[in-house]
Amino acid sequence: MEQMKVERFPEDFLWGSASAAYQIEGGYREGGKGMSNWDAFVRIPGKTYKGTTGDLAVDHYHRYLEDIRLMAEMGLKTYRFSIAWTRIYPEGRGEINQQGVDFYTAIIDECLRQHIEPMVTIYHWDLPQALVDAYGGWESPQVIDDFVAYAKTLFRLWGQKVKYWITLNEQNIFTSLGWLTAQHPPGKFDDQKMFYQVNHHAFMAHAKTVLAYREMGGKGNIGASFAYTPSYALDCRPMNAMAKCNYDDLKNYWWMDVYAYGRYPIAAMTYLKKKNIAPVIQDGDMEILKKAASEITFMGVNYYQSCVCEYNPMDGVTPYGEMNTTGVKGTAQVTGIPGIYKNPANPYLLTTDWDWSIDPMGLQFCCREITSRYGLPIVISENGLGAFDKLEADHRIHDDYRIAYLQHHLQALGEAIEEGCRVIAYCTWSFTDLLSWLNGYQKRYGFIYVDRDEEGGTLDRYKKDSYYWYQNVIQTNGESLYKLL
Repeated sequence: MEQMKVERFPEDFLWGSASAAYQIEGGYREGGKGMSNWDAFVRIPGKTYKGTTGDLAVDHYHRYLEDIRLMAEMGLKTYRFSIAWTRIYPEGRGEINQQGVDFYTAIIDECLRQHIEPMVTIYHWDLPQALVDAYGGWESPQVIDDFVAYAKTLFRLWGQKVKYWITLNEQNIFTSLGWLTAQHPPGKFDDQKMFYQVNHHAFMAHAKTVLAYREMGGKGNIGASFAYTPSYALDCRPMNAMAKCNYDDLKNYWWMDVYAYGRYPIAAMTYLKKKNIAPVIQDGDMEILKKAASEITFMGVNYYQSCVCEYNPMDGVTPYGEMNTTGVKGTAQVTGIPGIYKNPANPYLLTTDWDWSIDPMGLQFCCREITSRYGLPIVISENGLGAFDKLEADHRIHDDYRIAYLQHHLQALGEAIEEGCRVIAYCTWSFTDLLSWLNGYQKRYGFIYVDRDEEGGTLDRYKKDSYYWYQNVIQTNGESLYKLL
C-alpha cells in the first residue's frame, strides 16, 4: 500500500536468531542423552548428503558459552533454540536425566544473564527412538501423552524463566517428508492415510500441551511454528485460481486453521474422506483443539519462499519429484497433486542454489494473510538464506548476498507492520552455520562461519560480514534497513 514505509520497528521488537538441537549440539551420546530417530535415520546409507550426521554437528554442546557470547556481542534480543527430548528423557519417558536438565538450565541462565530472551522450541523433529521402537512414535496416539508429560516437565523446570514457547516446529514438513517422500524419519513413502493420522496426533499433542501450560499457571506466549509457503495463482484463469484455493486448503490452512480455530478446512476434509485417507478423530478431540486454539498467543511462521499454483491434470506431476539437496541449481522437479494443483517455477523471481524462490514480498503477503484470517500476533521464527560461503585467507566471509536477502525481507516485514500486522519477533535462520538436515554442512545459513565441512574441520567460529550488518540493524532498531546497501 502507498505511504506504508516504516523507518523504525516497534520499541519492544525482538530481534533474534534461531537454531535446532540436532543441527548444532553434537555430543549425541554424551551427558546421558538417548538415541533419537534422527540419530538412527542418518545411519541409513543414502539418506543424507555424503552421509553427514549430527553426531558432532558444530559442537554447541561444548561451545554454547562462546556462541551465546557472540549473540550478546551482536545484541540479539531473543534466541530461539530447541530442547532435545532425548536429553531430558533418554528413553522418551520414565526417569529424568539430570545432566540434560543442567545443560539447558545453563543455556537459559546464560541467555538471561546476557539480556537475551530465551524462546524455546519443545520439539524440533528429534523424537526419542525408544518411542519409535515401543509403539511407532507419531503413528500411535500413545505419543500424545508422552509428549505432554515431556512438555510439562519443561514447564515445571523453566516456566518461570522462559516466556516464549513453541510446541512444534514445522509439523507440515516433518510429517510430509517422513510419511510421503521418505526423506525424513521414519522414511515411509506415499503413506497418505498415516500422514493425516500422524498429523492429527501431532495436533492433539500441541493442543494438550497448550492447555497443560495454562493449567499449570503459564502466563507467557505459546504457539506452534508453521513452515508457511504462501501461494500465487499462475494467472487469472479460474481453474488456476481454484488450484490455488485447493493448495491453500491442503498445504497451508490444514495446519493454521487447526492452530488458530481448532477446526479442519471443510473442503479439504471432504476431499480426504472421499479418498478414504481422512484421519480418525476420537470423541472430544475437536473440543480440545478448539479450546487450545483460544489459548495460543501467536502464529509462528518459518518463511523461506512462496510458490505458484496451476491446475494439474490427472496424468500430471505427483508429489514425489526430486528435491535439490546438492546445491546444483535447476535440479529440483515440479511437484503437485494430480487433478488438484502443481507448483511450477515463478518466472518473476530469482532462486537460491537450492531452487528456493527468493520473494521478500511473500513475507509481507503471509503476514497480511495471517492478520486478516486469524487476527493473531506473529513470530517469524525462521527466515534466512542457505548459500555457499567462502572463508577467505584473512578469515573474513563476504556474504553480501545474505545481507541483501535479509535486508529486503526485513523491509517487507516493516511494511507489513506499518499495515497493521502485529509482529512480535523476527528470528533469522540461523545464528551459526549448522547441519542442514539432508544438505550436509555445505549449505550455510549463519552469521557465524563454522570451520567444518562433510569431512570435519577445526570448528573455529568466524564472524561474517552479515554479523556486523545485523548488529547495526539491531542497534538502530531497523533504521539502517532503509539506507542503501
